[in-house]
Amino acid sequence: MPATTAISLTELAAGAADADLLDARAEPSRPLTVVDLDPATAPTAADLERAVRRARDSDRLLVGRTGRAEPACPDDLLSVLDLTLVRAPRDHLHTADTAGHPATVAVTDPAAEAEFLRARAAEQPQAALVLRQVLAMTGQLPVEQALDLESLAYSTLLGGAGFAGWLAARGPRPGPPPATHDPVTARREGDLLRITLDRPERRNAHGAELRDALVAALDIALWDDTVREVVLDGNGPCFSSGGDLDEFGTATDLATAHLIRTRAGAAARLHALGDRLTARIHGTCVGAGIELPSFAARVVAAPGTTVRLPELAMGLIPGAGGTVGIPRRIGRWRTLYLVLDGRAVPAERALAWGLVDRVEG
Repeated sequence: MPATTAISLTELAAGAADADLLDARAEPSRPLTVVDLDPATAPTAADLERAVRRARDSDRLLVGRTGRAEPACPDDLLSVLDLTLVRAPRDHLHTADTAGHPATVAVTDPAAEAEFLRARAAEQPQAALVLRQVLAMTGQLPVEQALDLESLAYSTLLGGAGFAGWLAARGPRPGPPPATHDPVTARREGDLLRITLDRPERRNAHGAELRDALVAALDIALWDDTVREVVLDGNGPCFSSGGDLDEFGTATDLATAHLIRTRAGAAARLHALGDRLTARIHGTCVGAGIELPSFAARVVAAPGTTVRLPELAMGLIPGAGGTVGIPRRIGRWRTLYLVLDGRAVPAERALAWGLVDRVEG
């Protein structure tokens, strides 16, 4: 894969990323710009100061890249860039991030990965830019307000051209069959309440039936002060494969959909459980399958677990709390990477970043 064209820090300081974001048709132009952090000539202190200011004020996604294991630039620049890709030896790919700056992601080929991310953002520019805006704000808000913001942005994108194009390419699908048994079980074991997602035939997809049953079980724990510990797990091949794709595109009233997500959803309730909650995940955890566990005080992953945020390809952003719970664990930069990259991350990397707390099983 060829390396992407990148601008230098000096060019960033001079305004190379400042061209109008929207073209004559009001469509985003060049939503992601790559910044080369390995200049042939070191930028001056004045250029670095201007680069930080330009990056902070930019409307575009700015992704830094360097061939070094640690970028040779000040922390304040790393903080205002949306993400910085650094080099990692192949045999240390999943553990090299532990001591690194939280704004960085270690990859074997930063230039090629930067091009991949640029292309991904260009395919769904509205979603990529909205994601940047949301991540810039959710960390500054209380969790409940941050969830409202995420949901408002999600409903906006549900009405966008990117999601419409994804639906058209997918084609019509029948709705999911109704559950033939309780999709969530709740079992009391002394002071412990064990809540299990139990629709393995649909890989515990987070559809309306499972969501409502999960919320009902969580409310038991929130209302009953004698529940001292809550364990959330899943039955079947994986904890959860995320949102039920057969339900995508069925919302006809996006304002009502927003209220359902925020007032009848699980994320705020999981957060409210605080230190009482442990999430045990396994298998391929996609979308809501990692977004919801991120609110738990402890996330335990079985060996072989992978996590993935696939929403960008649909013209969407995470909508089950992923822009709120995940950044509080790993920072907005690596959260952005998970969404922009869209590929599965193994449990070892998730552990190194802090997205999971233990790998055991």
